[in-house]
Amino acid sequence: MKILLIVPGAGDTFFCGNCFRDNLYAQALQNAGHDVSIMPLYLPLTAESWKSSTPLFFPAISYYVAQKFFKKGKMPHILRKILDSPIALRLASRFSGTTSAKGMENMTLSMIKGEDKHFATQVEKIIYWIENHERPDVIHLSTSMLIGLAKAIKNRIDIPIVCSLQDEEIWLDSLDSKHAQEAWKSIGKNVGFVDKFVASSEFYRSVSFEKIPEIKNIEIVSPGVDIEKYKSSEQPKDPTIGFFYRANYENGLDILAQAFVNLKKENSIPNLKLKIGGGYTHENKKFVSHIHTILEPYINDVIWLDQYSLNEHTTFYKNISLICAPLRFNEAFGLYLSEAFAAGRPAVVPDTGSFSEVVGDAGILYSPNDSENLTNALREILTNPTIYDACKANAIRLSYEKYSDKIAARKLGRIYSRLLQTDPSVASLLRDDRH
Repeated sequence: MKILLIVPGAGDTFFCGNCFRDNLYAQALQNAGHDVSIMPLYLPLTAESWKSSTPLFFPAISYYVAQKFFKKGKMPHILRKILDSPIALRLASRFSGTTSAKGMENMTLSMIKGEDKHFATQVEKIIYWIENHERPDVIHLSTSMLIGLAKAIKNRIDIPIVCSLQDEEIWLDSLDSKHAQEAWKSIGKNVGFVDKFVASSEFYRSVSFEKIPEIKNIEIVSPGVDIEKYKSSEQPKDPTIGFFYRANYENGLDILAQAFVNLKKENSIPNLKLKIGGGYTHENKKFVSHIHTILEPYINDVIWLDQYSLNEHTTFYKNISLICAPLRFNEAFGLYLSEAFAAGRPAVVPDTGSFSEVVGDAGILYSPNDSENLTNALREILTNPTIYDACKANAIRLSYEKYSDKIAARKLGRIYSRLLQTDPSVASLLRDDRH
């Protein structure tokens, strides 16, 4: 099958959950023999393993400026050319990744509603590209916050559209109440232009039904990894706690830092280490400085990967004993969990969001989410070999049973195939895929 995956680029400078999920979906589908084209929006994709197949559409700076300052007029061509230059986009990538929607209301609503003139100008370029290149069998949108694209494309091209649902409320609910209500209502109005919605967990399917009651059916496709790339038969020399996510307040790195200091002070786990990866952005520098202050007494026992790269993923998990993510929000699916489980690494996470569903017996869940409870949970699993080994065995089992790339590709392939079965022109293609 020919699949066009439309994804918002985030600059590739930090761990972005939705971006990495899209990366895993693309790799899984490609490994299964499908022809996947990746279309980036906003910022270019620069990682070698995550190359785009199309030009960049809806370039971030010029589209933001157009929505902010030229609602009733046309942006000068010379200004657009400067803002869309590679230098400007590289600079924007360095400052990307804000967790606040303040100031982004117009751009957010534009992509959801799909009605204003600046949106129409940009989406026309996408439609032209689709019509004048090899037509995909299915288009897969990364998030419902791009649902305006589904509306525009469906009105011009009869092609099945699938849309992922994951953590939209983190962004949309950070809007002021007026714009947040308008955003959710507008998504609901446009659900008819999407043929199938997919969520990464049962937890987030429930959240989506509550936020967007117009959606009547959502299928679950948990992201999966190539297990062979992560598999590890050895443990690190010293017990090592791993954190692999963007270093910010929302992801709770300060909670983990304090728990690590607590464990070092009591010395209940000799030679304990902390390994931190996932990167951070300009707006996180003050927070990162705060983490360094917390960890200062034991900084020689901390391994901090200052720069983020997709290439770090597989090696990171082989050098830790467990993964820990003390998130302050209810996450739809922790992708670091599927990675850690493939390496046979248990998880210690708060009992929030999808964690109880995803982790099961492959780790320890604690509550409430504070450094004292996290300290106790980490001590329990790292000082009791029986508990650790049982969690490790369950992590490996879950990896094969639920979180492998083969399972994800099979589920997505079936969804796409069912959407295409009513089209006689693809019947022979589907028969070929099944053989």
